[in-house]
Amino acid sequence: MNLEKYLVVSDEVKKAIKEGKPVVALESTIISHGMPYPKNVETALNVEKIVRDNGAVPATIAIIKGKITVGISKDEIEYLGKKGLNVPKASRRDLPVILAQGMDGATTVATTMIAAAMAGVKVFGTGGIGGVHRGAETTMDISADLEELAGTPVCVVCAGCKSILDIGLTLEYLETKGVTVVGYKTAEMPAFYTTHSGFGVDYKLDTPKEIAEAFHVKEDCGLRGGMVVGNPIPDEYAMDPDYINANIDAAVKEANEKGIKGKEITPFLLDKIQKLTGGASLEANIKLVYNNVAVAAQIAKEYSKL
Repeated sequence: MNLEKYLVVSDEVKKAIKEGKPVVALESTIISHGMPYPKNVETALNVEKIVRDNGAVPATIAIIKGKITVGISKDEIEYLGKKGLNVPKASRRDLPVILAQGMDGATTVATTMIAAAMAGVKVFGTGGIGGVHRGAETTMDISADLEELAGTPVCVVCAGCKSILDIGLTLEYLETKGVTVVGYKTAEMPAFYTTHSGFGVDYKLDTPKEIAEAFHVKEDCGLRGGMVVGNPIPDEYAMDPDYINANIDAAVKEANEKGIKGKEITPFLLDKIQKLTGGASLEANIKLVYNNVAVAAQIAKEYSKL
């Protein structure tokens, strides 16, 4: 391997890792594909501030001109935000071409995990992971995030998988792959916009210290793969389940009628749901991301003590 050619780690992140200080990885798809400019840049900078306020160093990850960059600068966040949808989403399968061509890329959950592991960052805060799509029994549409969780040693704090997906099948897939899934102060997998999905998780852990210790033991034992921490959206920002589920069903129906599939399906559904809810789903999404990165920073702090 010749990582030096392709991996750039900011001085701040490199120093924090060397000194054993807490670091939290952050994705960049939310910047380029999550919302319009300048809201995307404002949100990304707020996310970094929340990580700092909770005692950790933020490491926003993106591909900048063919380099996997761990800890992009404020100017680079602005650059990605302005380019928006012109920056391709980069998952594992896209990396060889994007790097070889010297392109920019917005990292998905999978690619953020890859880059974090390359740099030595153990904890990652995001909105929601990908998962098994509805109807996957015929389409085989399953997010690469799940395979990454099966093999890449990063603890991922999320509000569950995106609720446009099949939560039950996603949990079954993670179980098959041996991925530890815990609920933070909950025995139920969160459903992204709402706190309850009706699907239980195997373990309810009530403190960042307990989560950090479990992940540390997994690492100590040489068990491959990551860990999923389901962190529910705060009650005050949660959406009414019947309301949001009706809008999700309407968006899925329209996507099926239009034949939208593959890597286009998730951005289409999220955008459609945002429009159907008059922007309420986007605001809930932002609030749950803020909540997740705060918890991720607290876990990273506890992990750094072990």
